[in-house]
Amino acid sequence: METLYKYFRTIAIVVFALVASCNSIDMDLTENPNALTPSQADVDFFLNSIQEDFVRHIDGDADYDLNDNMQSGSVQNGDGFSLFGAELTRVYCLNNSVSNQYRSTYVPSTSDDEWLNAYLGIFADIRAMTPLAIEKEMSKHIGITQFIEAYVLTTLVDFYGDVPYSEAILGSDNLNPVLDDGAGLYDVALGLLDNAITNFQAETSVEPAVDMYYDNDYDKWIKAANTLKMRLYLQRRLVDSNAAASINAIINSGDYISSTDDDFEFKWPATSSTGPDTRHPRYGFNYTPTGATDYMSNWFMHQLMVTSDPRIRYYFYRQTPYVPGAEIDPDEQLLQCSLQSAPPHYTAGGFTFCFLNNGYWGRDHGDTDGIPPDGLYRTTFGVYPAGGRFDDDTFEPVYNGAGAGGKGITPILTAAWVDFMQAELALADGMTSEAKDFMLAGISKSIEKVQNFGTRDADADLSYAPTETDVSDFLDFIGTTFTDADLGSKWDILGEQFFVAVYGNGIESYNFYRRTGYPRTLQPNLDPNPGTFIQSLFYPANAVNTNSNISQKVDQAQPVFWDTNGVPEAN
Repeated sequence: METLYKYFRTIAIVVFALVASCNSIDMDLTENPNALTPSQADVDFFLNSIQEDFVRHIDGDADYDLNDNMQSGSVQNGDGFSLFGAELTRVYCLNNSVSNQYRSTYVPSTSDDEWLNAYLGIFADIRAMTPLAIEKEMSKHIGITQFIEAYVLTTLVDFYGDVPYSEAILGSDNLNPVLDDGAGLYDVALGLLDNAITNFQAETSVEPAVDMYYDNDYDKWIKAANTLKMRLYLQRRLVDSNAAASINAIINSGDYISSTDDDFEFKWPATSSTGPDTRHPRYGFNYTPTGATDYMSNWFMHQLMVTSDPRIRYYFYRQTPYVPGAEIDPDEQLLQCSLQSAPPHYTAGGFTFCFLNNGYWGRDHGDTDGIPPDGLYRTTFGVYPAGGRFDDDTFEPVYNGAGAGGKGITPILTAAWVDFMQAELALADGMTSEAKDFMLAGISKSIEKVQNFGTRDADADLSYAPTETDVSDFLDFIGTTFTDADLGSKWDILGEQFFVAVYGNGIESYNFYRRTGYPRTLQPNLDPNPGTFIQSLFYPANAVNTNSNISQKVDQAQPVFWDTNGVPEAN
């Protein structure tokens, strides 16, 4: 990881020189002042930049570093598609002091950074690197970038629908690339993954100096590529009659991520908070001298509380044992809603409002209250996945360096999620017993993975960690509840448990929610009329303003090609 940090530093120095020579950012998709060019970096430098930009694509950053592509933050803390998806599915808290209307929360400029990072960062660097790598027969470098390109391209489709690709990154040859059909781009991505597998199997003149994901283990890269193919087939199962057969063919091959040891994830080295910040972004935002910045989602914390989920002490760290309105008197200065009554639609639906017991201090979906001086009270991210503190009832304020110091992970594809893929397919086919078995297998893998993070917090009192009996009782409870539920409630349980298992990657929960319409148990927006739930984001302002072939959407109710379910029930 020290090597990784040195490469981050090297990239930062080279890119800073580029930035310093530019007076403005031209959004015509021809040149990125933050990108490397053939005259300034070799193939390995390109690959390092692409690999880092890839994880920023998912998880953003914590410092708006001028040396990368995620600089503005817009109205969201730190950017990244994971953040958007997690907020919309109540895994993270959506709170905006301006408005709780979806349309005005996710405005066109909200995802400017994500668009710039994808096109002027990742895609542009891949286009510049590939000819150099082909010339030198560096097949493994090419395979890694093909995998990354497939993931990034399909994420853009998942969040926007039709996007530029075939005519993008052509420089002055085409300053106004057309939008390509999202369904066709999924086929392009599957082709990229097939080519990546071929390159992972091919001879190479030299391996990458730094492989930030699998340390040059190409058997694992092949498993990851096949697993990403499974994910894409599942994503379009409502419009692809061959999706299940395609997934089962990969499963029958055995060449996919089936063991947690092969999980595809980015490991944040957490060696620095500056130049660039190599801590997990959610850690960087929340372990500060003034306390936490983000609010945790009351709905999500409540889900883990009421089921006695053994992952709760790893996911969340409480800075106080009490919340105003729960164990102690309401406090208008620290928690304004503790003196208010729940809105009628919360009361009618039996949803929690404002506060939870036992120090779980968060906010409700769509909260528009201002920011009181509660940074050293609110619950924040724990040791998993952000590299924070394990919750051992210490109830001490957070600070920079506490817990694992930000040495967390960004999960991208895991063995546990593969079990949930199979559970979804089984339940869709009415095979409820098989769905239950797959779901419980996925939960078990998730719990084991999460529990292994406890030792990352050297000061943690792990006597508070759940016991084998605690885990067994939890699995029995979920299994029995699933067995006794009707079909719709089975989907609710599967959705809830999937959301818990994918904690740290909101892209997965957002896609599941639109693909299935479940769970129906999500806490509604505090505003009973927040506008139509976001089926796809507005095109970024920087794209619409500079490309005559992109017209802004009328609204964000436009579904992507694989979403034929209509608007989910919980708005």
